[in-house]
Amino acid sequence: MPASSETSPRSNGVTRFTSPFPFQETVQRVLDTLSGHGIKIFATWDQRAEARAVGLDMPPTTLIVFGNPKAGTPLMLAQLESALDLPLKILVLESAGEVSVCFNTADYIIRRHGLPEQLSSNLAPAFALIEHVLLA
Repeated sequence: MPASSETSPRSNGVTRFTSPFPFQETVQRVLDTLSGHGIKIFATWDQRAEARAVGLDMPPTTLIVFGNPKAGTPLMLAQLESALDLPLKILVLESAGEVSVCFNTADYIIRRHGLPEQLSSNLAPAFALIEHVLLA
């Protein structure tokens, strides 16, 4: 089953892809794709493990924080508050047996911080890689 995506106005800039792969394989594919293209992985949080550490349970959920300072720094220089959304983040989650990959779109980040539209090209390639890896 190929990946599918949905974006709606109420999603407030979040794109959600359904992964055809199991949860852990999806996480690994995302990590391998990013690092394989020279994109730095700053952090990976297993949010389910963190919840369990405090006696709570939640479905498999992993947050990946990643970026390329060469691409992201110009956005921050244009508007320092854009650092609230940088580095970029991808959320991989499993709900009702379906694995999804979610992230804020490049256009949303650009609009949110009033950045010049041409800076969208600094972010879009990373998200295109993620879509590609889910279609493979």
